[in-house]
Amino acid sequence: MASEYWTNFISEIRDCTGIEFGPGLTDAEVAAAELTYCFRFPPDLRQFLHTGLPCGRSFPDWRDGDEASLREWLDIPRRGILFDVTRNGFWLEEWGTRPATEAETEQRVAELVSAAPKLVPIFAHRMIPCEPHQAGNPVFSVHQTDIIHFGVDLRDYLIHEFFTKPDIGVWPLPDTIRPIRFWDVNRFQSVRWGTDGVVFFDNSSGVLP
Repeated sequence: MASEYWTNFISEIRDCTGIEFGPGLTDAEVAAAELTYCFRFPPDLRQFLHTGLPCGRSFPDWRDGDEASLREWLDIPRRGILFDVTRNGFWLEEWGTRPATEAETEQRVAELVSAAPKLVPIFAHRMIPCEPHQAGNPVFSVHQTDIIHFGVDLRDYLIHEFFTKPDIGVWPLPDTIRPIRFWDVNRFQSVRWGTDGVVFFDNSSGVLP
């Protein structure tokens, strides 16, 4: 059921950007998507999608979208991490000893990402973790291991991404954001950038939708 809060918020997005919205997902459509793709929409994202389904190629279509394309979209985090692991030497100590062969490395990365909270696409490579199953999870911008916060929560993300009105404003992210298991933004960035602050990674994986 659509909420008045999200109805008004979607109207603001539409007025501000011209983005079109289709009818919101029904309970049955939400359940079908969750069953097909093996995750649960966080409560705030679910309520947003109940109210209206954003249209356009950079938005996932959980109603009529091509299943293979959506699965590929959901696989962006694994493929991006694997690219940096195999091409750029990325590896976190907490992952254990790096495997000796490429096949073993690929398997290990797949296991790590599979065990982590799944990242659900919202728009392009902006994603929200499905765990914990609570409103208020942060939104990430995900490009290979260049993973950063792009919103404290769904509402904050949508403002940063789409609102340009001077009276709405954009504010810096706070120091404290809900931590998400495995997806430690600071840890990924510290290894990715090294100690001298100069990025040394090839950013040409081409895994963005």
